[in-house]
Amino acid sequence: MSESTTFDLPIAGMTCASCAGRVERALSKVIGATAVSVNLATEQARVQAPSDSLPALMDAVQRAGYSVPQQTLELSIDGMTCASCVGRVERALAKVPGVKSVSVNLANERAHLELLGQVDPQTLIGAVTKAGYSARVWEVEHPQTDNQQQRLQRERWALLAAIALALPLVLPMLLQPFGVHWMLPAWVQFALATPVQFVFGARFYVAAWKAVRAGAGNMDLLVALGTSAGYGLSVYEWTTAAGRMPHLYFEASAVVIALVLLGKYLESRAKRQTASAIRALEALRPERAIQVIDGREQEVAISALRLNDLVMVKPGERFPVDGEVVEGQSHADEALISGESLPVPKQPGDKVTGGAINGEGRLLVRTLALGAETVLARIIRLVEDAQAAKAPIQKLVDKVSQVFVPVVLLIALATLVGWWLYGAPLETALINAVAVLVIACPCALGLATPTAIMAGTGVAAHHGILIKDAEALERAHEVSAVVFDKTGTLTSGTPRIAHLSAIEGDEAALLQMAGALQRGSEHPLAKAVLDACAERGLTVADVSDSQSLTGRGIAGSLDGRRLALGNRRLLEESGLNAGPLADSASAWETEGRTLSWLIEQSPEPRVLGLFAFGDTLKPGALQAVQRLSARNISSHLLTGDNRGSAKVVAQALGIKDVHAEVLPADKAATVAALKKTGVVAMVGDGINDAPALAAADIGIAMGGGTDVAMHAAGITLMRGDPRLVPAALEISRKTYAKIRQNLFWAFVYNLIGLPLAAFGFLNPVLAGAAMALSSVSVVSNALLLKTWKPKDPEDDR
Repeated sequence: MSESTTFDLPIAGMTCASCAGRVERALSKVIGATAVSVNLATEQARVQAPSDSLPALMDAVQRAGYSVPQQTLELSIDGMTCASCVGRVERALAKVPGVKSVSVNLANERAHLELLGQVDPQTLIGAVTKAGYSARVWEVEHPQTDNQQQRLQRERWALLAAIALALPLVLPMLLQPFGVHWMLPAWVQFALATPVQFVFGARFYVAAWKAVRAGAGNMDLLVALGTSAGYGLSVYEWTTAAGRMPHLYFEASAVVIALVLLGKYLESRAKRQTASAIRALEALRPERAIQVIDGREQEVAISALRLNDLVMVKPGERFPVDGEVVEGQSHADEALISGESLPVPKQPGDKVTGGAINGEGRLLVRTLALGAETVLARIIRLVEDAQAAKAPIQKLVDKVSQVFVPVVLLIALATLVGWWLYGAPLETALINAVAVLVIACPCALGLATPTAIMAGTGVAAHHGILIKDAEALERAHEVSAVVFDKTGTLTSGTPRIAHLSAIEGDEAALLQMAGALQRGSEHPLAKAVLDACAERGLTVADVSDSQSLTGRGIAGSLDGRRLALGNRRLLEESGLNAGPLADSASAWETEGRTLSWLIEQSPEPRVLGLFAFGDTLKPGALQAVQRLSARNISSHLLTGDNRGSAKVVAQALGIKDVHAEVLPADKAATVAALKKTGVVAMVGDGINDAPALAAADIGIAMGGGTDVAMHAAGITLMRGDPRLVPAALEISRKTYAKIRQNLFWAFVYNLIGLPLAAFGFLNPVLAGAAMALSSVSVVSNALLLKTWKPKDPEDDR
């Protein structure tokens, strides 16, 4: 059992002493819980329990009929340089009462906290400050891009100045292979190296001192110790030379600092690129809009708008709000929001998304969502949450980073003592120890996972795939089966004419008569008939004496004939039978189709034709299943529909495993049973799919679906295109591959570099170059993900 700790839980909902007693009894039943006390006045419960008992304690409170208030907070952290810094900040924040969990991301320099009750942000900031860093509350609506740009500019100038001073020091070493033996006077070397060491290298001393004061170590401590040893040894040799030419190492300390600054600058630039997806999304937010009041147009700030306000959007402008088109026709470019490459037609009644670009027409739009409730704001939150999250594999890195710096210090000390005992001069032993300190790079370890996650989730969001769960990202490469819901996922969810048959053979005339009867109706089957007429370019006449036949269909007069369109009950009431259409009707009913009969009631009752309505496959559904099959991923169909319609869809797509007529409550059990055979992804869009999405190893919600489904899923597809399912698994697989590559190289750099430095095969200059290269290579490798794009549909043809 884990060690015991004290939990102070805020309790919401208690109104009297009996409430407190009920909470106390519920908490006492949690395994390992002791010393339970509940204070009604402060609305707090104090429990002594195993450190991993928090979920059980919160569940006990909820079962008792109360709740533990929770909130999230983002802090921007300044001063972190490596994985050990991340660990120290996390440990400092975790000790603050009320912190449920904390995750610190080195790549975006932020801490994501889940808090119990109301925790003062200043308390959290104080804990970070005490650990040796600085923090501020992260403002989502006002990202610190200007500050980041200014910091990058300062780093650039410091780097250029450090290189300018260090270059003359290393120039003699570069000229030696060409037979030029020349060396700067000692005082000149001292004058050049000192500003590099103590002005441009001051950041390492400051950060190292903060780490030591907090009782820990980091990369800055290694750099400060290593370069100070080289600089101090040079000063000692120079001041004790007594007339001889001393062997100085000013160039080593100065060049190492210059190289580390170069690495940090390139790393900062690369980290900004990994966050480019967020900046691109934030740039879509217009700051002003044209509001229409009583026919008058006036430009206002977005913050001044309210729900149901009318705004005018001119051609070429971005939609300032989420809304509904009231007037006008145009097209909208939603590529950066949903990944949809083709402009989407917009007319009155259609929804528009803030941030999309209006096409050729002026549109009057009614505001339906503002601020944090807009689709764009929700997308940004999902991407930020994904980029702030830690993949499970990061836990291994965190454990290694906690002991990394102390181990390196021990290796450096062992190197110094070992060479000295071996009989080497003290300066040789010291230089080799300096090389050990300099080559160690916990930066690469700390950046390996978050940079890959940021780059992967960013490029995925650009193509309409929102990965909000780091664990889903990591597990996606193991998926062996994908379970699809049918309606709205693989099919359009709206009925269309699947088959039709005219007894006299004229299908166009049959459609025109049916269209005339359905004209003006809002029934889904009527829309299917009228859509079919429009697709064939058929004109639809008006009928007279139109009459709705409740529970049977519709009737009307056309060109002196009394026509009716309806179900089998209407057919039987008219005293007719299927006749030559009986076989077709039986076959289509077996497919699960809905049948409608077109009947002429007068002057002579007879059957004119038969329509079979059914859901149609979405474009790309077949390609999605084929792409999954090509990767040896099996596809399953899970639906509550009848077995006949499910079988038709499965046969059309080549899906062998069909689970039909499954109740919503049983969908999760079906998914759980499939999980016994491998890693399962579930794809759905409705409320009834939410339990199955949550039960699957990876839940994938289709765009246009319900909020409940999107909340239950780890991945959300912004478009209802089934081809995004294999694309989501592919980018997840590639992102995880980058994480593994980065961790491999980060470990290899140290596993190879540390022994080489300890045994004297690397001088401090080469060690510094290797250290800078390790961080840059890890981030650059992650940035290769930005070139990814989903497979082109043409590739399947």
